[in-house]
Amino acid sequence: MSKRDFYEILGVERTATEIEIKKAYRQKALKYHPDKNPGDSNAEEKFKEAAEAYEILGNPDKRARYDRFGHAGVGGASGNSYHHMSMDDIFSQFGDIFGGAFGGGFSGFGGGGRRRRVNRGSNIRVRVKLSLEEIAHGTEKKIKVTKYVACKACNGSGAKSGSSYSTCPTCHGSGHITRVTNTFLGQMQTSSTCPTCGGEGQTIQTKCNECSGNGIVRGEEVITIKIPAGVEEGMQMSVSGKGNAGARNGIPGDLLVLIEEEENKNFERDGINLLHDTYISFSDAALGATIEVPTIDGKAKIKIAPGTPGGKVLRLKGKGLPDLNSHHRGDLLINVNVWTPKELTKEERRILEKLNESPNFKPNPSGKDKSFFARMKEVFSN
Repeated sequence: MSKRDFYEILGVERTATEIEIKKAYRQKALKYHPDKNPGDSNAEEKFKEAAEAYEILGNPDKRARYDRFGHAGVGGASGNSYHHMSMDDIFSQFGDIFGGAFGGGFSGFGGGGRRRRVNRGSNIRVRVKLSLEEIAHGTEKKIKVTKYVACKACNGSGAKSGSSYSTCPTCHGSGHITRVTNTFLGQMQTSSTCPTCGGEGQTIQTKCNECSGNGIVRGEEVITIKIPAGVEEGMQMSVSGKGNAGARNGIPGDLLVLIEEEENKNFERDGINLLHDTYISFSDAALGATIEVPTIDGKAKIKIAPGTPGGKVLRLKGKGLPDLNSHHRGDLLINVNVWTPKELTKEERRILEKLNESPNFKPNPSGKDKSFFARMKEVFSN
């Protein structure tokens, strides 16, 4: 599926309220619902696309990350999370949006009535530390995660080998029970989750000994996370389906990856720009020189013009960090500091005292050199 703008998919403005977003999703989902478009694969894709958009925009935290970082902020590690999900998965997560729009409940393909509950595993949050070099070029990280995985003894079903599921005798497979109560206003019908099967519509004849019928056990998995170039401290990415396994072959949760940046001895980060302090001698500042400075990709030579004052900021275009959501790259800003020696020999002191008598070595605030604040304004306005 293409990476279309989520607001565009639902047809709402970026300032839309939660109620407006929920209403827009309901309209889209009803329009492309499988029951209304049987056999239409294009409608099914649009249905999934709308579900993904609502899953992000309907959640305040995910919406905030999407507004700041775009698609990479909510799924950069795994791509589209709904493209490979079944319709049952989507129905189980967003069925409450539809109320009774399809005959007293949220139906599925070719079937009426309420849909049985599908278990969903919980999400797992991990922290990943990245060097500035890894952020600049993108990287892959392999991490070992301790979590709930499908029980191998029963293949995640929760049923002992040779046993099977049977239709719940209480709800007859519907996953819910309906009660009719007589009131002074007439009869009132209420529906609730079946207490026998917990809404699954099925019961296990003989439970698996390894997982006690849950279908999940504690285990480990090594997960490869693809991290795009340009991520930032505090950004959260999602790896779909790599969280805790859902009970009895349910839907797995997601792995949420929180980005942390390691300190760098050479650079300070300012968005997509990098800042570097370099030091030159007084003579190099006065006479001019060619010096070598570090960059995120190696080293570069820059020219120091004669008469360069301390605090001068030089810009190396395109030597910063890549923008996460475009092909643009930031700059490397080099702050030039003039090194003042603390100890002098007698000969050095004599020479400096002689030079200090020259009018060229006297401070001249009214001269042509711009003030520090003027130079900073000029640098950051370019």
